[in-house]
Amino acid sequence: MIVLGIILILLAWLVPGIPSIISTIGIILLVIGLVLLVLGRTGHAVGGRSNWF
Repeated sequence: MIVLGIILILLAWLVPGIPSIISTIGIILLVIGLVLLVLGRTGHAVGGRSNWF
């Protein structure tokens, strides 16, 4: 999710003519990915799961 967010942000900044909503979606995905990463690293269950396999 973090990688997809970064790709969308870069795509929106590098290619003129792409709507700014793509950049906004990229930022949202990046933030959600970072929040899930932090929650997973602290040992909290994310989405009712204690382990991700």
